[in-house]
Amino acid sequence: MGHDAPFHLRYNFAHQQAFPDVPTGRWNFGACRLVKGTCLSESLLPYLAGIVVLGVAAQWLAWRVGLPSILLLLVLGIIAGPAVTSWLDPDAVFGDLLFPVVSLSVALILYEGGLSLRLRELKSSGAVVRNLVSVGALLTWAGAALAAYIILQLSLALSILLGAVLVVTGPTVISPLLRTIRPTGPVGPILKWEGVVIDPIGALLAVLVFEAMVIGVASDAAAYIVVAVAKTAVVGGGLGMAAALLFVLLSHRRWISDHLENPVSLMLVVAVFSLSNHLQHESGLLAVIVMGFVLANQRWVDVEHLIEFKENLRVLLISSLFIVLAARVDAADLVRLAPAGLLFVAGLVFVVRPASVWVSTIGSRLSMSERVFLAWMAPRGLVAAAVSSIFAIRLEALGLADAGVLVPMTFITIIATITVYGLSAPIAARKLGLAEANPQGILFVGAQNWVKELAGVLQREGFRVLLVDNNRDHTYDARMAGLPTFAGSILAEHTLDEIDLGGIGRVLAVTPNDWVNVLTVQRFHRVFGKANCFQLPPQPSRGGHAKPSKQEDSPYKYLQGRWLFDQRATHSALERRVEEGYAAKATRLTEEFDYAALLARYGSDVIPLFVIEPGNRLTPVEPPKDAADTSNEPAKPGQTLVSLVRPETTTDKREE
Repeated sequence: MGHDAPFHLRYNFAHQQAFPDVPTGRWNFGACRLVKGTCLSESLLPYLAGIVVLGVAAQWLAWRVGLPSILLLLVLGIIAGPAVTSWLDPDAVFGDLLFPVVSLSVALILYEGGLSLRLRELKSSGAVVRNLVSVGALLTWAGAALAAYIILQLSLALSILLGAVLVVTGPTVISPLLRTIRPTGPVGPILKWEGVVIDPIGALLAVLVFEAMVIGVASDAAAYIVVAVAKTAVVGGGLGMAAALLFVLLSHRRWISDHLENPVSLMLVVAVFSLSNHLQHESGLLAVIVMGFVLANQRWVDVEHLIEFKENLRVLLISSLFIVLAARVDAADLVRLAPAGLLFVAGLVFVVRPASVWVSTIGSRLSMSERVFLAWMAPRGLVAAAVSSIFAIRLEALGLADAGVLVPMTFITIIATITVYGLSAPIAARKLGLAEANPQGILFVGAQNWVKELAGVLQREGFRVLLVDNNRDHTYDARMAGLPTFAGSILAEHTLDEIDLGGIGRVLAVTPNDWVNVLTVQRFHRVFGKANCFQLPPQPSRGGHAKPSKQEDSPYKYLQGRWLFDQRATHSALERRVEEGYAAKATRLTEEFDYAALLARYGSDVIPLFVIEPGNRLTPVEPPKDAADTSNEPAKPGQTLVSLVRPETTTDKREE
């Protein structure tokens, strides 16, 4: 059978089921296809809108309730599909466009994953990543295939194919979990690299297994596999690198406008993915990852704006794709296969993954806690769903027995692994000492005298602090005071990779440069979220213009982080007070000694800084909405108020 025959069979198979009276293998825009009695051209828009609404709503709801978003996406997709409500039948609605659009969307997602891969992250763990995507992948393939053959009682060929499909983990699941957990040490970068790199390897492995099944003759299949792997590496890797270098050249020489850099980047991704797949089957995924990786690690042009745009695009694509692919699953098949399927997944979780990690980490410097956490993180995601869906149709068209098991078993694995790892991984990370449930630590960008004063009080109260400053005199003084520091620019490309954010939940941009503070907030809102990014109120204008009395009046409010402390609390004002002898002080308020009593003791020029609530929750004080409101009490009895106060001796003299 020819190389392209499976695609042709897939097109015919899909359309003979959905549109038996319409010629197969093409999309006829001039004709009016009927879906549920309605002209497709009129009914397509509600489906597209509904998919986007369901997908984004699931992401939002998952964020609100603290569940893995992909779990809700799968549930909503199955409910929307023919198996439950029959609202969405992707094959009937999208026809031939379904899997090309899915493939292209996966390529864009993996391109964004490639943009997140930094070589610096592999300084101490590159060998582990290499082992996981090579020896570890082979062990996972063999273990999954053996489990499928014994537990699911599939044919040997189909067991080997299912094992190849389930080799992948994928950034669509790993990245959101890591963003939530924020584990310390090398385990985060290792899991991120494994998730991105393993996807094209697993997809290629599945393609090679399928082609070997079609060819049938062992000697011919072996020769084809060797040639295919070599061609994939040369074509995919070469085209990906060429596309990245072309973009760097265009951007570095200013041959494209700033506002066109993202569209040109997308254009190159689409072009290189399509061309690579045309020249060598299924090499496009490798091409787009290589393109993203090369762009992320070159030094000539800035790609941060590309990363931010692709992150937003990824959320929309993942939401839509999981809804669409889950809608193709028959819930009855899931129920029928659930007993054996869950036993199969248990084998993957408790035997196959730990064995793979144990072999891959032999000789590494990882601690036992880090190895255990790596062994407890292997959820399957979008690539497994897409690849299994495509191959199921090809195998059914070829008349292979039990081919219909491939998709429901893959989705059972996806749902079960996401449920197990998504709900337990944050707990496991905390139990292993690699993360905190709700990190309350503070990253101070700036290490001036008043910052050292404040950070010292917070550290004595039991909170983790980290001071970053490019002035080495400042970081030296802070280090001599017993405070953790990092000497370097917070805006430098390597800084985020080198600082340890374990236990840190907020960033406070407190440098004397207002625009450095703004840029810090812009950089860290992807790490901590906008709600946890703060900065000092801006300094008064040198031109004599009065600064805004509240943030809502600032012309730059959409760029700034949340204002800190008090309208009076500019950097120069705080520094001046510390030079005059003011000190940061933690005061536990009671019914007898409340905030009013504190003002009576230290004077009305007290500047509230932080509130420590019962349970050791730390909250930065923000300026009152109304600057003229003097009745606002930042802390109540039972809470501890950290504030900047004048020395008590001065207060006593004034009171006398």
